[in-house]
Amino acid sequence: MAKPKKRYVCQACGSVSHRWQGQCADCAEWNTLTEDAPATVFSLKHDLSSGGRAVEFVDLDKPGAMPTRQPTGLAEFDRALGGGLVPGSAILMGGDPGIGKSTLLLQAAGKIAREGHGVVYVSGEEATGQVRMRAARLGLSDAPVKLAAATGVRDILTTLGQMEAPSFLVIDSIQTMHSDTIEGAPGTVSQVRGCAFELIRYAKENDVALVLVGHVTKDGNIAGPRVLEHMVDVVMSFEGERSHQYRILRALKNRFGAVDEIGVFSMAGEGLEEVANPSMLFLSGRDEPMAGSAVFPAIEGTRPVLLEIQALIVRLQSGATPRRAVVGWDSGRLAMLLAVLESRCGLNFSSAEVYLNVAGGYRLSDPAADLAVAAALISALADKPLPDRSVWLGEVSLAGEIRAVAHGGLRLREAAKLGFERGFGPVDTKGKDATLDYKGLGQLANLVDRVIGSA
Repeated sequence: MAKPKKRYVCQACGSVSHRWQGQCADCAEWNTLTEDAPATVFSLKHDLSSGGRAVEFVDLDKPGAMPTRQPTGLAEFDRALGGGLVPGSAILMGGDPGIGKSTLLLQAAGKIAREGHGVVYVSGEEATGQVRMRAARLGLSDAPVKLAAATGVRDILTTLGQMEAPSFLVIDSIQTMHSDTIEGAPGTVSQVRGCAFELIRYAKENDVALVLVGHVTKDGNIAGPRVLEHMVDVVMSFEGERSHQYRILRALKNRFGAVDEIGVFSMAGEGLEEVANPSMLFLSGRDEPMAGSAVFPAIEGTRPVLLEIQALIVRLQSGATPRRAVVGWDSGRLAMLLAVLESRCGLNFSSAEVYLNVAGGYRLSDPAADLAVAAALISALADKPLPDRSVWLGEVSLAGEIRAVAHGGLRLREAAKLGFERGFGPVDTKGKDATLDYKGLGQLANLVDRVIGSA
């Protein structure tokens, strides 16, 4: 019998190599390859002598009731999930340390338990006393949640098998779970993959809504093998800055709802509070129009959110190297937009420092924000405020054209609902709101003329 070959698995991306090396060839991370259990050599010929269980097939049009979603008691959580928890679904939730993942799930667990549904909360990072202290602070001490502190997957599944299957199961976190049937320390690729598989199989067989809390790397990605994200039904990211009160729950993958749908929460002393109108949160403090400030109607999933984009231009003495600082937007896209403004519109930013900020600590990646960023930059450069109660949307090309964006009508309707009176964007925007005075701009030069006042 041939000797099993050694293999080394990257702890960052899960790629397999047959020899150790300092840097992973796939993700370029250093010192992440660790020796894994020897790979089993399978025969190419199928051996059916031991028999197997027949698989049951069903038709797509088979009559019967569809799975009913279970509300979590938090409307923003349900919105991000697509309407609530689906029985038998597996959810992976990641986020920075201390951002509020455990608080959010404990609040949801308490509300579901108070509705008479079985809830089990297993913590691998905290003792039961610590979780109970948090529950007391959140006002959930009387919630009938079954709480345990354990890290052994076999122990957890054995205990769950001796009781009635709960409706909601929380594992905090999957990186702390350990299976004695798999070699390796907790958090390694083989352990995370194996433990997640066993827990997900239990959830599917017993119609249990399972939530796995996942750690994140320094880049913000969920730690562990990439296959973990493929194994689950929903991948959610809990985002936010510790210096700001708001938190955003974003669906990155969802087999039961829209992708990029968000739920917005505000961190308070009694836990996380839902924000029904996030636009008012991000636009708070706007009293009078100021130079360098533009409002952009963003789209998150199916929800329009109005954001304030702020720009500051500081002229430097000759010979100094100008600085470009961006918070909440792509620095590469800012450099491209500055180049277009200089090349196509004749504006000079090369001798000035440029500072750009998305108010409220929001992280923006929508290309439709190009026009709002350009308007804020031009306003700051000319030291002239933009028209009061106006919104700006449109993608800017390298030729200086202002192109149409998706869901333009929905964005403008949200702006009109919040009291904005003017809208500026592409000429061919569909679904314009009749209550809002809309002006189409074909070229970026038209924006410069309008802001500076040449036309």
